[in-house]
Amino acid sequence: MTMEEERFDQLFEEKKIQHARLKPGDKVEALIVGISGEHVFLDVGDKSEGVLSAAELRDASGELTAAEGERLQVYFLSSRGGESVFTTRLGSGQTSVRELEEAFAAGIPVEGTVSAEIKGGFAVMLAGQRCFCPYSQMDIRRVESAEDYLDKTFTFKIIEFGQQGKNILVSARAVLEEERQEQRQRLQEELREGMQIAGTVTSLRDFGAFVDIGGVDGLIPIGELAWGQIERVEDVLERGQQVEVIVKNLDWERDRISLSLRETTPSPWEQASTHYPVGSVHQGRVVRLAPFGAFVTLEPGLDGLVHISKLGAGRKLNHPREVLESGQELTVQVEAVDAEQKRISLAPEDYQPPEKGRDRQHKADYTPPPPREPVSMGTLGDLLSKAQQKKRKK
Repeated sequence: MTMEEERFDQLFEEKKIQHARLKPGDKVEALIVGISGEHVFLDVGDKSEGVLSAAELRDASGELTAAEGERLQVYFLSSRGGESVFTTRLGSGQTSVRELEEAFAAGIPVEGTVSAEIKGGFAVMLAGQRCFCPYSQMDIRRVESAEDYLDKTFTFKIIEFGQQGKNILVSARAVLEEERQEQRQRLQEELREGMQIAGTVTSLRDFGAFVDIGGVDGLIPIGELAWGQIERVEDVLERGQQVEVIVKNLDWERDRISLSLRETTPSPWEQASTHYPVGSVHQGRVVRLAPFGAFVTLEPGLDGLVHISKLGAGRKLNHPREVLESGQELTVQVEAVDAEQKRISLAPEDYQPPEKGRDRQHKADYTPPPPREPVSMGTLGDLLSKAQQKKRKK
């Protein structure tokens, strides 16, 4: 026997040992090698093929959703007549109470339909058995609307099995958490800061929106929703919406992923010099008043500053609020643009600089009075003589 033949035999024996160790509930990756009638044949790395019910791979219209050559994750059920039986989940076909008990013992997922909302959670039908799923176990996220789950089919894990199947407690959350953990591991290997990825909005909060990016939730802070100022998250996004986002920061240790929606669109500052050349006049809106001036929005994400010295039509102001209010429309003229520093200097359209306005005119009209003739106090002798004359008079 050659070395290659010895190595092949060794690998073959290792595979047999590995398969022999499979226990009900073990999850493995399988390759579909054939489909015949209601049976799907699988290669799971052993000389004998595994079998899966074709019903598990059919959609609502009865069409197969998988084909030969595709791979899928399956659970080992049992060995029957020298045949290894696998499942993607129980409940898709005829499932007995005994099989549900086996699924409970082995941790195999089961398929069930939410039939009603009851006190504390939902009634779920599994293989003709009425089971109970608490609100906290229906989803990873908080259940906000029961209608989103009613009359729909989900995959569950049985977490309690009592009274010979009359008291069954199930959890969809356990299945989702397991799936998300696998997805999270993949994302840790693939995801990088700066990448643009697709996601689904799962929750809206005052401070931003949570987005599912494939098994992990990231947060779009309210300041990253758009280039302009946003008052309410609901004005930009809605739950269930598909979005493209940029990965801003990854912190796997603290389970925090920061995302940006606004960075998927060009920054208005990129064309600021072109759209707002020096001397051009525009209509803006006062968005904030500060002791040193007023900030005016020219377009979403692009604000300019009108310094307080240019307000009041020549009158000295203590605060811009004396002549302006937030939300007011204001016609302004561009005085300077610094796109790199994201600064635009503005002035009211009718503003006149001092050298061109009233102050300069006053200086031109002003004529200084003629100089006075110097008055001489006389010599020291004259002063002494005057002093003596004052004494005689006394």
